[in-house]
Amino acid sequence: MSLTPFILSALPAAPTASQTKAIDLIEQLVENRGATNATLLLKGYAGTGKTTLLSALVRAIPKNKFQTVLLAPTGRAAKVMASYSGQGAATIHRHIYRKETGVSGSMHFSRKRNMFANTIFIVDEASMLSDDSEFGNNGLLGDLISYVFEQKNNRLILCGDTAQLPPVGKTISPALDKRYLESHFSLDLLEVELTDVVRQAQASGILYNATKLRNDIRSKATTIHFTTGFKDFYKMTSDRLEDGLRYAYDNFGREETIVVCRSNKSATGYNRYIRQAIFFTENELDAGDLLMSVRNNYTILPSNISSGFIANGDFLEIRKVLRYQDQYGFRFADIEAVFRDFPEFGNFQLKIMLDTLYSNTPNLEQDKMKELYAEIEKEYADIATKQERMEAIRKDPFLNALQVKFAYALTCHKAQGGQWHTVFIEQGYLTDDKIDIEFLRWLYTAITRGKNQVFLVNFHPKFFEGIVGVQSTE
Repeated sequence: MSLTPFILSALPAAPTASQTKAIDLIEQLVENRGATNATLLLKGYAGTGKTTLLSALVRAIPKNKFQTVLLAPTGRAAKVMASYSGQGAATIHRHIYRKETGVSGSMHFSRKRNMFANTIFIVDEASMLSDDSEFGNNGLLGDLISYVFEQKNNRLILCGDTAQLPPVGKTISPALDKRYLESHFSLDLLEVELTDVVRQAQASGILYNATKLRNDIRSKATTIHFTTGFKDFYKMTSDRLEDGLRYAYDNFGREETIVVCRSNKSATGYNRYIRQAIFFTENELDAGDLLMSVRNNYTILPSNISSGFIANGDFLEIRKVLRYQDQYGFRFADIEAVFRDFPEFGNFQLKIMLDTLYSNTPNLEQDKMKELYAEIEKEYADIATKQERMEAIRKDPFLNALQVKFAYALTCHKAQGGQWHTVFIEQGYLTDDKIDIEFLRWLYTAITRGKNQVFLVNFHPKFFEGIVGVQSTE
């Protein structure tokens, strides 16, 4: 049975030319039952209707006797995916890995067995997917592909935006690069890119300016000219920032407001400023504070939490501060918290490290980690056997304290995959030689985090010179 009429009926408007091509390839992907590891790269820039098409696809697929599994690289991205699709979504690592304890007592991850056959796996925000072996030996991308095609008659759709930032340390997004995929994996690969801006997006300043940036990235032009005059896209000076932040937090809340920064140092400064000047917070931590994990933690969650571990980038909300502790020259706190993107896991108690809250590095520096380990090691020096001593160290609650930062201001890589009602973007220190394609990707990724409003904070006037604002045509 053809999927096309069901997809078309689920779309809110007639498809664009590139959406029509994508629908044709989706039909080909689903109907080609003799294909080996059938995979579709569905790429699309902001405003081209990729999300709308995926939502229609999810509703249409059951008509063809397939089921769907929706996956994303981060909890925030999975939450966004679930919201637009109307179906539950999970993070890739939580879906395909299980935590295991080795003979020596060390924790590691192994890939689960795939129990889903006749299933279309849809992975959004695939530009963030890396081939690094952070979890499994074959890298997240390799393990995902082997997991999907472990069962018969499965399909994989990798969706994403090639104008966004690639994974940290990469020059390309491997999961969206056809040549990379063909050279590393045995896939029957189809590819389509959505390029036509849908009519609903044409009145959006966010998407208008994102589209201009995307065109500059494609043509390798590095001259930036923003167009203001829209109802959702503004430039802002620092003297208006406090009023703007207070308005956003009062009207849209902490979870729907974010500041995107170019460095960890800048994000740290903004987090301090927001808590003191906007929230008037005097305590080191408060109930309601939003935190982000900045390092994977495999041991801290209680056994009744099915998530299994806390991933780098997971958002937490403090429900209660239980106590503070100074130990081994470091500071800690015991808190009760909840996953912001997985509230179904309920409240849980954990120990967090306070030293990382206002550090200017992504997480605790390696030399500091070694210092902490050496101090903890002394505590267990009287244990006779090495194996028992190492097991005691491995389970030490201070060594396993979750490393966190406040989550009101984030670097762009940390914000990637999420969307917020209102986004403030800080230009930061910028010399002419830094205005390159990488910076344009950073800008594009930052701007497209905004759902309803974007404010460009302290951007140089040259980025707006000679540009006449375009009024919304509502």
